[in-house]
Amino acid sequence: MPIESEISIGDSAKKSVEFASEINGERMEINVGPSHPSTHGVLRLMVELDGEVVTKCDPVIGYLHRGDEKIAENMTYNQFIPYTDRLDYIAPLANNVAYAIAVEKLADITIPPRCQAIRVICCELARLSSHLLGVGVYAMDTGALTVFMYTFTERERLYSLFEELTGARFTTSYTRIGGVARDIPEGWLGKVKNTLNKIEATLEEVDNLLTRNKIFYDRTVGIGVISKEDALSWGLTGPNLRATGIDFDLRKDKPYCGYEQYDFDVPVGSTGDSYDRYLVRMEELRQSIRIVNQAIDKMPDGLWYAEDAKKIFPPPKGKILSSMEELIQNFMIVTEGPQMQPGEVYFEAENPKGSLGFFIVSKGGGVPYRLKIRAPSFCNLSILSHLLKGCMVGDIPVILGSLDFVLGECDR
Repeated sequence: MPIESEISIGDSAKKSVEFASEINGERMEINVGPSHPSTHGVLRLMVELDGEVVTKCDPVIGYLHRGDEKIAENMTYNQFIPYTDRLDYIAPLANNVAYAIAVEKLADITIPPRCQAIRVICCELARLSSHLLGVGVYAMDTGALTVFMYTFTERERLYSLFEELTGARFTTSYTRIGGVARDIPEGWLGKVKNTLNKIEATLEEVDNLLTRNKIFYDRTVGIGVISKEDALSWGLTGPNLRATGIDFDLRKDKPYCGYEQYDFDVPVGSTGDSYDRYLVRMEELRQSIRIVNQAIDKMPDGLWYAEDAKKIFPPPKGKILSSMEELIQNFMIVTEGPQMQPGEVYFEAENPKGSLGFFIVSKGGGVPYRLKIRAPSFCNLSILSHLLKGCMVGDIPVILGSLDFVLGECDR
């Protein structure tokens, strides 16, 4: 689904570089961050300037490092689920699902249709929440504060739904290996539909405010252009990759959770600049609403956990309190962890920021021998040293906002 941005890339940045190269003036080194609102977290950019032109940029990360991968190797598979919330902490529901599917692949578990539909709803609501915040703060980076007020209000509505479903607003830890923590509450799907209608109306308002706004247009068109070749070379995924014109979405190309049953389009850009990245995310918001509505209309009956995962998924609470066998089973899962067969597995999901992957090596038992996380923000940020060279100082916040990264999963 190509998105027409009606753009011809300007030559202003190229002319600036040529002009700067003619003047052999003194160069200055400055730090952007790590404590700065435009860096969207604890990101430090060591920037070398020739006048107003960036001649060199070295991104410095690691200020938020918590050693999640080593933590995972010292606790059971179930115990690590809350830590996945802290990766892309803007979309914890989607992180939970990606990790759970990776472990289920290792354990060879089949998930029932109702559970898959619930997970799809969770992932797409997480995408809505993430993109609403991403578009809002991106607008702020370019000077448009009103848009942030609109998008943050709608995100608040989603958080009320998350709280009703999971019991928490932010760090939800809802998905379980073999299912989800609990079935959806009665009447919750109706509330989701009503909220989606409100979000859809707000998106039209944001579209009117921002898409053809002269200031926003001039600040983003032709700025931070990423070619298809560069996007592939630097390992970009998600909206940043699709904005360059590459039609790749794991939900379509390598479906999971039954995504092949849903009818939706994959928005693709044409020029790969900051404006295209905004257009792609705006269209993804509309497509996520479309997917959730389909999942609600086709919600199957049945169990919300896999029956064949008795050694993985804890028994229902009522049985634990009334049956000795289920009590012992629950005790073993909690104390020793779900017992896995030896092997190694890799799974990646289409998260809001890009492809989130988990590589797990098991030598048997309830604790992973090795666990490696493929964080999309880490790969997306790696292109900064190449992308910022030749741009103006005032373009740095615009380009950073257009990449829409989160340092939680970048540093891990």
